[in-house]
Amino acid sequence: MKILLAVSGGIDSMYMANRAPELFPGACFAVAHCNFHLRGEESDGDAAFVQAWCRERGMECFCADFDTLQRASEAGVSVEMAARELRYKWFLELCLREGFGAVAVAHNANDNAETLLLNMLRGCGSKGMCAMDASSKLLGTESVMLLRPLLGTLRGQIREYMVSKGLEWREDSSNAQSDYRRNLLRNKVFPLLESINPSAVSTLCGDISRLRQTQAVADDYFEAALESICAPDGSVDVRALLALRHWKYVLWRLLEDSGISSATLEKMYALLERYGAEPAGTVTLSGKVFQTPKRLISFVGKRMVVRPR
Repeated sequence: MKILLAVSGGIDSMYMANRAPELFPGACFAVAHCNFHLRGEESDGDAAFVQAWCRERGMECFCADFDTLQRASEAGVSVEMAARELRYKWFLELCLREGFGAVAVAHNANDNAETLLLNMLRGCGSKGMCAMDASSKLLGTESVMLLRPLLGTLRGQIREYMVSKGLEWREDSSNAQSDYRRNLLRNKVFPLLESINPSAVSTLCGDISRLRQTQAVADDYFEAALESICAPDGSVDVRALLALRHWKYVLWRLLEDSGISSATLEKMYALLERYGAEPAGTVTLSGKVFQTPKRLISFVGKRMVVRPR
């Protein structure tokens, strides 16, 4: 299998690059490096460092330059989000063009614990609480996998290994700043959590593992529920929905990818609760319409219809 290693030059990705033959026995490797031009000469130094490391080992190195600030401005998103979108889109294009079956990124156990808290603070439901998966399809494609081989490895273990082996990496000066939410968690919140529980990261990662198992059960329940409430045209029989013990969960799962707000969801819950509690004909659903950023939810007779906006 051909695996593309996403290498920034930082300690985590250099650990992954140096240990790739152990992490992926029998695979063939090349390196992909993104220069987001966010730290001036330091960014260029990272690119030069990664290229030199690859030359010394005879490893192919693909490099891409991005105007990340411009992309963030044009798309109206954060710099972090713009960099993520640019990175993964390029990885996919590169894999499809060069025949790589997977991209490996160096997210570690600490990153996963941080992702859990970030998702919870944003409001995410059980799926978001599962944080990052060790493997998934890259941008939803069938042919390219996204691999995270270090999710079980603590940041301290990575540093200990790199120092003990005398291996080099580049320090990202922006990591010491708390301008971004993840850095704020990393620099301020996790030291406080670890003063309460020195094993806070490991504990949270254990919770993620158990939440994944719970989510698998919930997924099975949701899929079975869909078969009982959905008509062939995709509309939902409201009476059948309300007959479910956990109908609120099923409704939320139906609409979670629509960008629905908590306020709108609560209004739908209240309407359906009244409809289910009052005698037939007392509460009318037909004609009621709810909008989300991505969907139009309308009620026709005793059915709920969800359409793209």
